[in-house]
Amino acid sequence: MVSDSALLRGLKFGAYTAVAIVYLMLAGMIETFGERQIVLGWINLGQIVMFVPLIAAGYLAGKRFDGLDNRMLAAAVTGLVAYLPAALLLFFMDAVSMRDVFPNASPALIQFMTLGVEPLPAGAALMLGMGAVAGALGGLMLLMPDDLRRILTLGAAVVVVAALISELIGQVLRQLLGGRPDRALFSADALRPPVAIITFILATALAYARQRWGSRVPTRVPGLGSLSSGRGMWTLRGLGIAVLLALPWMLGTYLSEVLANVGLFMLMALGLNIAVGLAGLFDLGYVTNFAVGAYLVGVLTSTGPQGVGEFNFWLIVPVSIVCAMFTGLLLALPVIRMRGDYLAIATLGFGEMIRLLALSDWFAPLIGGAQGVLFIPKPQIGQIVFQTPQHLFYIILVACILVLWVSQRLDLSRTGRRWMAIREDETVANAIGIDTTWVKTLAFTLSAASGGLSGAIFAAKLGTIFPHSFQLLISINAMCIIIVGGMASLPGIALGSIVLIGMPELLREFAEYRYLFYGVLLILMTIFRPSGLMPAKVRHYSAADMEPDQTPGAAGGPVPTSAPT
Repeated sequence: MVSDSALLRGLKFGAYTAVAIVYLMLAGMIETFGERQIVLGWINLGQIVMFVPLIAAGYLAGKRFDGLDNRMLAAAVTGLVAYLPAALLLFFMDAVSMRDVFPNASPALIQFMTLGVEPLPAGAALMLGMGAVAGALGGLMLLMPDDLRRILTLGAAVVVVAALISELIGQVLRQLLGGRPDRALFSADALRPPVAIITFILATALAYARQRWGSRVPTRVPGLGSLSSGRGMWTLRGLGIAVLLALPWMLGTYLSEVLANVGLFMLMALGLNIAVGLAGLFDLGYVTNFAVGAYLVGVLTSTGPQGVGEFNFWLIVPVSIVCAMFTGLLLALPVIRMRGDYLAIATLGFGEMIRLLALSDWFAPLIGGAQGVLFIPKPQIGQIVFQTPQHLFYIILVACILVLWVSQRLDLSRTGRRWMAIREDETVANAIGIDTTWVKTLAFTLSAASGGLSGAIFAAKLGTIFPHSFQLLISINAMCIIIVGGMASLPGIALGSIVLIGMPELLREFAEYRYLFYGVLLILMTIFRPSGLMPAKVRHYSAADMEPDQTPGAAGGPVPTSAPT
């Protein structure tokens, strides 16, 4: 029997979705995304943006009810109500020009939303009908078994992602096979229909196989033993490094440049993770360490007016790291007793001060002021010059591996356990004998080292540096990588760097919406994955982890704690 609560729930979810749809329309996203084909001649990205929110809202609206009639009512009403304000907006746009206020409220948007159906009343009616059908489709998904729904959703997502990264796939195929083999798969950056069908079938088949037999996959390889054993793990690591070494030549110049940018931000995020992920110190002035490393390499190696030009890059890199650590120490001293929001605001101000000092006339004779530092030479070993993105990638790769190793050792060390104790509860950590002032100062200082290293490589990579390269956004990006990937999770930081730095570079056609995506992603992560895409493993410590003469909670001893779940 149909209940009033199903109708009310449909109205509520429809109203929420309507706000999102109207915003997407007036922001120009639906029309802009409509220019990007996903499956050639079948569906484009704009249509996905139009209907997927309605399907998701219909699914959520009907999820609360058990009966089919209530589910379908809530889901269909959600889709209908979601498009009702959009339809009214189309009539208003047709009668009154809104382009002075909303430039994207154009006749082209009306054509797209109504699928080109004229006159407008017929097109609006069609749109409302499609909204109800899309919402009802979300309700029908509730009838599927959970496993089947996940498999089909994954298959559809793989098709969309494959179309979006068509340039990446095509570049790899061209590098490996020569010619244009990607034309058999893509046309105008869209999947050809037969390829899309095959991709969907393969993705769903692999998902089903993993779900059906995943737990039975053998973990032993002839000649290597168990993959989880020391020999097996080292073999896997060796294979991974071999793939990374060959990757730049498989991807080409442009994608190697993207990979280098991902590596630089990964370096910064790994360093910031010591302060934020392990010690819980929200440092928004991390760009300071990045700037110190870059300017030291720039000034001491440049052959331009502001440069000394007498030092080698490899000699200055350790100096940049030490100076960045000293900067981290100076930052820590005045703010070490602050916590939470106050600490974040104080470090934010420190980072902005550094940027303004770099722009000021006071230091212009030394670092060039707004003119920056020019003519920074590329790194060189003998006759080998690291000139191209492929060559520079190897420097970044070595730096990332080194910092990953150091971060892992710190994570498992007694100092790392002290940091985690402070992160969980500083008052309790102090009460059980941990010198929180010293340990927090150490976290700021060590985290700055990676920032100085990444800044040094950044200066050599670009060959020129300017103050606008060291804005607050650098610190925000590094912080977002940690949040999205997972606090204190080293694999999560690598994944977060790819998602937040690599993917936007591959989707530059939507660059104007980059920060909107950032915000939406952070909101979704906060709601659905608060621990990140790859959360850190939970570790529990007991008396067995302590030295024989130590007791739990003794000063300097290990502190029972766990990484965030």
